[in-house]
Amino acid sequence: MRYFIETGYVSLNKKGEELCGDRVETIYHQGTMTTVLADGMGSGVKANILSTLTSKIISTMMASGLSIADCVETIAQTLPICKVRQVAYSTFTILQIGVHGDAYMVQFDNPLCVLLRDGKATEYPVEVNVIDGKTIYETRMQVQLGDVFVMFSDGVPHAGIGITMNLGWQQENVIKQLEEQFSPTDSAKSTAAKLAEVASALYLDEPGDDTTVAVMKVREKQTVSIMFGPPSDPKDDIPVTEKFLATDGIKIVSGGTTSKIVSKYLGSEVVTRIDYIDPKIPPVGSMKGVDLVSEGVLTLGHVMELSNMIVSKTNTDLSWLKKKDGASLIAQYLFEYATDVNFFVGRAMNPAHQNPNLPLDLSIKLKIVEVLSKNLELMGKRVNVEYH
Repeated sequence: MRYFIETGYVSLNKKGEELCGDRVETIYHQGTMTTVLADGMGSGVKANILSTLTSKIISTMMASGLSIADCVETIAQTLPICKVRQVAYSTFTILQIGVHGDAYMVQFDNPLCVLLRDGKATEYPVEVNVIDGKTIYETRMQVQLGDVFVMFSDGVPHAGIGITMNLGWQQENVIKQLEEQFSPTDSAKSTAAKLAEVASALYLDEPGDDTTVAVMKVREKQTVSIMFGPPSDPKDDIPVTEKFLATDGIKIVSGGTTSKIVSKYLGSEVVTRIDYIDPKIPPVGSMKGVDLVSEGVLTLGHVMELSNMIVSKTNTDLSWLKKKDGASLIAQYLFEYATDVNFFVGRAMNPAHQNPNLPLDLSIKLKIVEVLSKNLELMGKRVNVEYH
């Protein structure tokens, strides 16, 4: 069975620091995902440099098949020496998962990664090795569908120390929180955001340390397809509609003219909801044969804005998950449900939204698709865009 590995993370800067001393790097190479969470010594610029170098070096070397011993040696020779402490130091956690579920994890001086299986923290095999004087924890295992790996920097178990909790949050309470907040439908990003939000609250929203949560979730392929705008040539209306309707998974039709084309092909009427959930966003509709019908540019423009917010590494706002307006519903399908997204984008001119004198790539519609596609890829989604 081939798995899809979804990743998401949230990083909160230490109070008063412009740069985060933690760094998360993910590389997909030949079907294998490699994610590295590095925590540079101290905070601010120095820590940021240490963690950035560490995560970049390790993720690139590991993705290329080099050993952890080679990585540790390279890091020791590369990291700049701190003039004050006279050491070069960054902790790290590495997780590699192949498409067939073979996993390899390496942990050095970070809090131990938590594996959630069926919503419960689950033990995993650990082999202790010493490499270049560093105690390294290595794990080799086979993942299962639905497994959730949660890595975090020490800012999480230390949350609230001396503020809301004498000894900080501590690992066992972090695990308890993960089990209590678990939902099988949560994306990797949502899981990370929920935990980071609690940690931030324990710090009274003024983190005393850089605080990062990185999550990897083992999923099956789930496809969402969006038909957005009519083809430039009306002769393509039927072929494009047929191709769109032949896709697996969730189907969303965006735009008034587009919905008329699909409605005519299916012989199914569009029923528009008369209630405005959000006055800024046009109401949605339903049509037999598709999962959702929405207005086009305005609605997807709001989805694009949501995607900009969600890809921010500091974002913990999940309020859009509970909303029922058109933009939020589409966002839930794209950002939470989907592993694969198909866009069928029509190039027909719309005088209401587009200046015919502008180049095609500057049109509002295509800009929305461009930004959405980029942000979806940053979320780890596989995106395919077709223009007609």
